[in-house]
Order: sequence, then structure tokens, then C-alpha cells
Amino acid sequence: MIYKGINQEFIQLQQINQRELISFDNELAFPLLFVWVRGENSEIQYDGTKIQLKNNTILCLTIFQNIEFRELENARVVKFNREFYCVLDHDSEVGCKGILFYNASQLPYFQIPNEEIEKFETLWKMFEIEMQLKDELQLEMLQMMLKRFIIICTRIYKNQTDFLKIKNKDVDIVREFNFLVEQYFKTKHNVKDYADLLNKSPKTLSNIFKKLAGKSPLQIIHERKILEARRMLRYTDKSMKEITYELGFEDIQTFSRFFKKTEEISPSEFKNTLLGNIANSSGILP
Repeated sequence: MIYKGINQEFIQLQQINQRELISFDNELAFPLLFVWVRGENSEIQYDGTKIQLKNNTILCLTIFQNIEFRELENARVVKFNREFYCVLDHDSEVGCKGILFYNASQLPYFQIPNEEIEKFETLWKMFEIEMQLKDELQLEMLQMMLKRFIIICTRIYKNQTDFLKIKNKDVDIVREFNFLVEQYFKTKHNVKDYADLLNKSPKTLSNIFKKLAGKSPLQIIHERKILEARRMLRYTDKSMKEITYELGFEDIQTFSRFFKKTEEISPSEFKNTLLGNIANSSGILP
């Protein structure tokens, strides 16, 4: 079921089963997805890592996340674009920037508590009913329901993570930092660059992140660069030189040392290992 408004507003409800695909539409600018995974035996691969998902797990995805379902019974998908509902503009109300979606350091997902499942089932039924009604109030009603869905998801995710352990103003800084890293990690490589954007000192950022998860702001920046490097090596045909300069490194040697320090193999070895695995899984010897 799809709703399209006169000002390019877009929202889609979709039920998928095993072997069906979840895709990002090229015509949608920065779409966001909730994927409600149902069933006990679900598994995804996220940037080379396999993750087992429990029944009633919700994934919060952007175009920055690259996941592949290895096992799936069925799932419900809510996909929407900025024109329909901008989570950034409503951030003070729903608190999702840098938490549900723009989290540079991890894939955001959570399991719906048993006592909350009926609430989600009711919301889904209301969504389905409203998608079929065609009147001048439909857009506003759908936006209200999505907002409620986001608020409930945000509350649960906060309760299941460490975000409640730090002050609200510190949470805001973490969220802003994560979002800025997502925007600028290819061009801004130092903590001071982000501290300046946030009007904070690098030391203040380090202290806040230490409270949250023990990771430093610099680790977050490096992890995002490594993540992008792995994606480009895995999913594109770009040369090592192209990847090096696109990620903001001065030369291939510097990029190679940076990559090897984290992954313990060079970028070329990483690429060759992937190619070998693909060939073997296809029954083709390297």
C-alpha cells in the first residue's frame, strides 16, 4: 500500500516474505525504513557480519545501512521520505536523530517488549485502514500515526540501550555528533572539526562519549570510515586509488595502513578474500 501526496510526500506499508526484497527507491531523497521482523529464525548480514534477530525485532534503516536477509519468515515495512515526515525537523519531539536512524557507530534495532506488542499490532491495523481512505485528512492522519510509531520506538530503544544513563543535553550532543559524522566523515577527520561545529571542546566530547559506551569520538569517526571502506571494497568496482581519495586519504599507503590497523589485513587482501569467497560459493575455483 502506497500513499503519494501532491508535494512528493511518500509512505509505503509492505509485507514481505522470504526471498522478497526490501529496496530503496532511487527517486526518494534519503528515505527511512522501519522493518518489523516477525518469526523466530531470522538472520541478516550487515556489512559482512551475521546477526540473529529475535521475533518482533524492529530495524531502523537509512540508505547508509547495507543489510541482506539470509533467513526471514516475514516482515512488515514502513518506508517514508523527508517530504512525508522529516525526523530532523521533528527531532525535539521524537528524539530520533542519531538514535533511531543516524547512528554512525551501530545498526539500530530493538525487540518489542511483550507488553507493547498489542500496541504495535493496533497501530499497524490503523495504518492499513487509513491507507485505504481517500480524503483531504488522509495525509495528516498518516503523519500523526507515523509520529506516534516513531515516539513509541524511540522510547523502547532508549530503554534498551545506554542512552538513559546520561543527561538529556549530553544525549543531544551524541546525536548531533553521530549525524555530523554521517554527513562529513569523508572530509572531516579530526574530533576538533566536529567539536567546532557543535561549539564544544574536544575534551567535552570525549567525556560525554566515555559515559555512553566507552568509545571515543575519534573511534566513531574511524569506525565510520572503515565501514565505508569495507562497503566500497565489497560492493563497488572502484579502484584502490578512487577509494583512497573518496575517503579523504592523501595516498594509498596511508589508507592501507589505516585499514590494516583495524582489519588486520590490507584493503587488497580484504578484496581478494571476498572475491575468493564469492567464487567458491558459486562453485567456481579462483
